[in-house]
Amino acid sequence: MVEYLPILVVLLVSAAVGIGAWVAASIFGPRHRSAVKDAPFECGNPSYGTQGKRYSIKYFMVAILFLIFDLEVVYFFPWSVLLRKLSWYGFAVMLPFLAVLIVGLVYEWRKGALEWE
Repeated sequence: MVEYLPILVVLLVSAAVGIGAWVAASIFGPRHRSAVKDAPFECGNPSYGTQGKRYSIKYFMVAILFLIFDLEVVYFFPWSVLLRKLSWYGFAVMLPFLAVLIVGLVYEWRKGALEWE
């Protein structure tokens, strides 16, 4: 359990810095609002049209797929470093995870989520 102490310290210090910055900004930050400060600003030019833009669902699909396949690196990196030590047992344990990822990728590919029109 002692080997996890540095990770706990880093998490606590990170949380303390984040909460401290938030508290300091709410205490010392300006509190007066005006119409000029609430107006959207884009390079000094007044904006025309609606403020919100509609994005295609493809952007969100790509973002979700990126997150899924990017998070797999979190599992693959330590596994690849320890693969020799884990031997065949480590390989067998990771096979179902790899199979689910490959099946998911093939499914998304066949559904056309990776096609960009």
